[in-house]
Amino acid sequence: MLARSTLSPQVALTTQSKTEKDMKHYESWGRSDLAFLLIMLATLLLASGAGAQSKYKTLHSFTGGGADEQPLAGLIFDSAGNLYGTTSGGDHGTGTVFKLTPNSDGSWTENVLYDFGGGGAPQAGLIFDADGNLYSTTYDGGPTGLGTVFKLTRNSDGTWAESVLYSFCSRSNCVDGRSVYAGVIFDHAANLYGTTWLGGAGGQGTVFKLTRHSNGSWTESVIHSFDGRDGANPGASLIFDLTGNLYGTTYMGGSSGMGVVFQLAPKSDGTWKESVIHSFGGMDGALPYASLVFDQSGNLYGTTTSGGGCNVGGSGCGVVFQLTPNADGRWKEKVLHRFTAAPDGAFPWTGLSFDHSGNLYGTAAGGGDPTHCSDYFFGCGVVFKLTPNLKGGWRETVLHQFRDHPGAKPFGGLIFDTAGNLYGTTNGDNTTTFGSVFEITP
Repeated sequence: MLARSTLSPQVALTTQSKTEKDMKHYESWGRSDLAFLLIMLATLLLASGAGAQSKYKTLHSFTGGGADEQPLAGLIFDSAGNLYGTTSGGDHGTGTVFKLTPNSDGSWTENVLYDFGGGGAPQAGLIFDADGNLYSTTYDGGPTGLGTVFKLTRNSDGTWAESVLYSFCSRSNCVDGRSVYAGVIFDHAANLYGTTWLGGAGGQGTVFKLTRHSNGSWTESVIHSFDGRDGANPGASLIFDLTGNLYGTTYMGGSSGMGVVFQLAPKSDGTWKESVIHSFGGMDGALPYASLVFDQSGNLYGTTTSGGGCNVGGSGCGVVFQLTPNADGRWKEKVLHRFTAAPDGAFPWTGLSFDHSGNLYGTAAGGGDPTHCSDYFFGCGVVFKLTPNLKGGWRETVLHQFRDHPGAKPFGGLIFDTAGNLYGTTNGDNTTTFGSVFEITP
């Protein structure tokens, strides 16, 4: 696991004892062991090359120092080609929503659309509705201080106004959920769905629905509370299949306590049935934090932040996995790639994106080139591509290895523009860099 102050609060919440264990593991190494690891990482890097030939461009660098800084999530486009995202900084240190507008000379101009002054800390990305309003969540803030779902509406003068659609822990014992890391999604009726990290009847997180009413109000209902056996601590957004089932991941819980992939199927009486379709065990991945994506055949793809067998960090560097549905309703997992830190990356915290040819793209917050990163053990991260072959295997290509400048630690996912270019964010090292927005031409 990455032991960095730039990690989301949930990492410190759930992995403090694990991080302490890892640090003790490092301290127990002899000088010969450490030298061997450094030589091994450098040798792997030289043997594998610096990555594919792709063009990398920084569109915007966040400055820190009380200004906008440290985005944790990916971006979205509007119809005019502007980019939108969230940060965890701002004038009050509680997060912002920003917009990047392309200029005729190829540069981009940032505007802060909203600064969360009374607490907020958005960890997730944004979505648009049909009218151009923006929606997302905050980890804390709101009347209870334990998280919100919010909406941003553009005013006639170009400014944006925030309205809180729901404030969590509004009910006794937080049975409605609390502490939100994931974003929200719409169904066909314009209702919103999401997850909370904590709260619920089992205290280990929820899946919730916000029902939209004609008068503009919203009602929250919990459609599933996790109890550990069926998963715990969901940090990812949800996705729908074509028949209206919901799918997601939990960071912990399940048969081995290392996280699950779950399905929620709607029932005729309005309730939902949860099924664990895969429980991670370590070598097949562990601690999934990212959302999932379908291919055209109905297979699911995702990442785990840990597991896979790599020993850097003491618990594995993470994997990319595929889940294939069988005729009997069960799902079969296949590991497409196990990360090894150098040079192919480590610790992917976000989901994947398909291109039109069926290739997968993603980011890993660690690994890469250890010789040009102040975090020599864990690395500054990579952008990677996975290409399928005719034998059913997948080949990983590193498109970019991050260094301390101009950005490091990509925790957010990637999006494509119409020309096939990739866009994403880095979180920075919180010392010399404070995050960036980048473009990659594969």
